[in-house]
Amino acid sequence: MTRHSRQLRETPATSTLCKRYQSVRSRTETLVAPLSAEDMVVQSMPDASPAKWHIAHTTWFFETFLLAPNIPNYTPFDPTFCYLFNSYYEAVGPRHPRPQRGLMTRPGVDQVMAYRKHVDEHMSALLMSGLSDEASSLIELGLAHEEQHQELLLMDILHLFSLSSLKPAYDPTWPKDAPGRRGQFKPLSAGLTQIGHGAKTFAFDNEGPRHTTYLQSFEISDRLVTNGEWLSFIADGGYHTAALWLSEGWTLVQEQAWNAPLYWHHDENGWKRMSLRGLEAIDPAAPVTHISYYEAVAFATWADARLPTEAEWEAAARAGLLEQVDDVAWQWTQSAYSPYPGFKPSAGAVGEYNGKFMVNQMVLRGGASVTSPEHCRVTYRNFFHAEKRWMVSGLRLARDSRQPGVVNPNDSEFARDVVAGLSAPTKTLSPKYFYDAAGSDLFEAICETAEYYPTRAETGLLKSIASQIAATIPDGAALVEFGSGASEKTRLVLDAAPHIAVYVPIDISATALNKAAQSLRKQYPTLVVAPQVDDFTRVLTLPKEANGHTRVGFFPGSTIGNFTHEEAVDFLHAAHDVLGKNAHFIVGVDMVKEADTLVAAYDDAEGVTARFNKNLLTRINRELGANFNVEAFSHLAVWNAEQARMEMHLVSEVEQVVKVAGHSFHFAAGERLHTENSHKFTVESFTELAARAGWSVSEHWISEAPQMGLFSLQA
Repeated sequence: MTRHSRQLRETPATSTLCKRYQSVRSRTETLVAPLSAEDMVVQSMPDASPAKWHIAHTTWFFETFLLAPNIPNYTPFDPTFCYLFNSYYEAVGPRHPRPQRGLMTRPGVDQVMAYRKHVDEHMSALLMSGLSDEASSLIELGLAHEEQHQELLLMDILHLFSLSSLKPAYDPTWPKDAPGRRGQFKPLSAGLTQIGHGAKTFAFDNEGPRHTTYLQSFEISDRLVTNGEWLSFIADGGYHTAALWLSEGWTLVQEQAWNAPLYWHHDENGWKRMSLRGLEAIDPAAPVTHISYYEAVAFATWADARLPTEAEWEAAARAGLLEQVDDVAWQWTQSAYSPYPGFKPSAGAVGEYNGKFMVNQMVLRGGASVTSPEHCRVTYRNFFHAEKRWMVSGLRLARDSRQPGVVNPNDSEFARDVVAGLSAPTKTLSPKYFYDAAGSDLFEAICETAEYYPTRAETGLLKSIASQIAATIPDGAALVEFGSGASEKTRLVLDAAPHIAVYVPIDISATALNKAAQSLRKQYPTLVVAPQVDDFTRVLTLPKEANGHTRVGFFPGSTIGNFTHEEAVDFLHAAHDVLGKNAHFIVGVDMVKEADTLVAAYDDAEGVTARFNKNLLTRINRELGANFNVEAFSHLAVWNAEQARMEMHLVSEVEQVVKVAGHSFHFAAGERLHTENSHKFTVESFTELAARAGWSVSEHWISEAPQMGLFSLQA
């Protein structure tokens, strides 16, 4: 290219570009400031580059494509640098082999920084002299190119430091990814949509042309998959189940012995990960990162979902449905990296920037915690080979939408469980689905009825024995509550045991959890409150605040009775693993008592429990497109003495056929739909149950009639 012969003068646009040039170039030097000269010369793998090479290559771009063509008689800083610091531009000439960049001990870091200073001085003159539109566009490309290398530099340093026995921190204060709730699926209707960059602002050539495409209706998660969800995938044998994996991915799992994301390490204290802050404990509520496309697909398959296409991702982002769009991790899509309709690479060497890589790679969308400020766009198309894991990559789940009036039973866990339960010889539904918003309000109302004794009886018992419980809790212990809700009963224990150092409430509801945590921090200013959003039946790790403390589990109420005995043993086993050695566990239990008292508690005179039970049918109608006639079912509560449990049923008053999730289910007149079990215990039966899970009963307390029990279990 040649400079225009007409006189060009500085404009506000060129002044802005000059400031942007200085800002981007300065940030690169800020990023390498924590590194030693030794850090900057090493290449940890062929995919990575030494920090010194990044600094030089981004400078080479401006010298090669801006200074040499636009400054008459420009003299290169060092003619050998064109060979040493070219990356892949065939039109520019040969280059030093990429896998051997770490062997370049010369030029030294000082010489490379002198090179940057030389080029920056000449670029400053060029910028202030006035620019053609072509040159301005090329400078914008060069700055975006340097921002890409700023991200690569950080990822390469992390990989390098992860291989060090010292596990050094690049920056101990590097911001953490914010933890939060798990994702919720958001729907988007079918129709034509436009994707791709069409504005006059800068974008890479592969982001256009803007074009129209058709999307089927779909649902996409508003947040990224978390470490906690990934731990569940690991615990469920995700890395050992061939059926979840694409063939090439399964081969890699076996050949490279993958059993967790890159940078995860497991020792006697559990899982840790390497980050720019150094080696640290896994935060279950933070998004998972550093996973390959193959791992992302396997997890999505395990979760009864899939990856979004890049068009779905962009449409959802434009619609404002997504959180964690560009500040955590690049998100894998199921779209192969290929040209958009009408794409043509630019002429000359810069045309090699993106187009020639459009094969055998997958598209990632969004942005990452290491991405440079203002570098992201909703149209940005990142791309990597499917097996790569060293970049900051995560995933967002998607799934096909329900068609009107028809629900795929695999579309959601709720739909799948309902269809399976109604298809069984004895129709059943899981009680965990009682608690939509209306169901939660109705349960609170149940607790206020005259007949429902468990809450009042257990609260009274806790008040009377709080000091005894406190005496069993070691100084500086961490109290871990499973299914904490509002943490109301917990306050009785905290009041009696000010020597508790840490409280870890675990609940699936982030809203309830955060509200309770804020209240507790005000009420107990010296207590460390570390809430964890999770399904308490699936907890695998605890927040780092619990590390180094003796752990005491707390599980009040009678929720243990809602499990089958096998499920209860599994839960107690899992809690044993989480709480660790020398822990103990305080569990609330509803005791066996007179049938009349039990039946009344589950069939109150005001009919609140009946409405609570029937609300499950209302929820199925609303969420799964069913046509239950709620008034054609009656509530039934019965005591099953043989199984020592209260049972709740919905009884079909007439013969009827109900459609749910595209299936038809026949109900005979008088047929029961079993909705809940609540097992009751004696001291002997619960002691036996606890022993099956590796716990012994060290002490127990029983309230006055109607009896509730609290059991102190020793690991």
